[in-house]
Amino acid sequence: MFSQNHTDLAATIYDIAKKAGVSIATVSRVFNQSTKVSESTRKKILAIADEVGYHPRAHAQGLASRKSNLVMVVVPVISNYFFMEVLGGIQDKLSEQNYELSIFNISPNKDAAEQVGHVMKRRWAEGYLFISIHLQNEQWEQLKKYNVPITLVDEHFEGFDSVSVDNEQGAYRAVKSFLEMDYKRIAMLSALETSKPISNRITGYKKALQEYDVPFDERLIIEGNSMYRDGFTEKAGYEAMKKILEINPMPDACFCASDIQAVGALKAMMDTGKKIPIIGYDDIELAEYIGLSTIRQPMRDMGFFATQNLIDRMNNPQKAISQTIYTPELVERTSTSTFKDLKAK
Repeated sequence: MFSQNHTDLAATIYDIAKKAGVSIATVSRVFNQSTKVSESTRKKILAIADEVGYHPRAHAQGLASRKSNLVMVVVPVISNYFFMEVLGGIQDKLSEQNYELSIFNISPNKDAAEQVGHVMKRRWAEGYLFISIHLQNEQWEQLKKYNVPITLVDEHFEGFDSVSVDNEQGAYRAVKSFLEMDYKRIAMLSALETSKPISNRITGYKKALQEYDVPFDERLIIEGNSMYRDGFTEKAGYEAMKKILEINPMPDACFCASDIQAVGALKAMMDTGKKIPIIGYDDIELAEYIGLSTIRQPMRDMGFFATQNLIDRMNNPQKAISQTIYTPELVERTSTSTFKDLKAK
């Protein structure tokens, strides 16, 4: 069951009680499979629950064991390819377990730490998965006081279980592959530079240049004008690539901070008739179909194993902290191989 927040659950229980003409306690007894409720009342309550789309199975068992049987995923936005892939892995794991799933969106217009605190204080779930929520170390430390199982995805903090990717290494591999093709002027199509993933990817970009004795030029790090979703959009990629293609002399190649930005970048090249090799980041499903070379993150695996870590933590609070950091890999497709073939001729 997906929900924007958890308040609708309590409202639904009240609605069931009101429609059935019984008390909340009676509804609770039915969901707890108590024998102290008549068969006719039980059937009536369950019929109403089905009518309003409330599924009491997992919640009823949670009440009986004083556990919610609910895993809450906290994300900045869910209309994002990266998050949807990670969520697919989470669902793959939860489908094997007796847990329900709820989603809470962090608003980009409000303080993230305050919203996270709001979620934790309400104890809506038995365990929490934070996807791409980037807080300061002292803010993560504050969350330990709630003493509930937490697993981080696409983030790393020593005090919690986590599953992440080495963003610095991913960017380094992308830029290094261009340098090995003897490209020197390599642009980086960026997003919001203050975001943690971008900061790490810029570090990897600089590391590769330094290794090949290529001077760093900050003018070659370009972002679009649109900062919706921190600039991780097709539109921002389109805007940034148009700027890159207008640089004189034009860069030899471009590393894109995400595949979705690379989609916009490819459109900009098509519209202007100018082309340079590009490498994206993520390896979303669409990348294969448009021939986009990219840095592959095991997004679905990240969701699956993060959920496994969380369930293990819920069942054994004293277990050792588990922190997995994946090394991303380069997947070459026509957005670079075509240019490589032309250079070889």
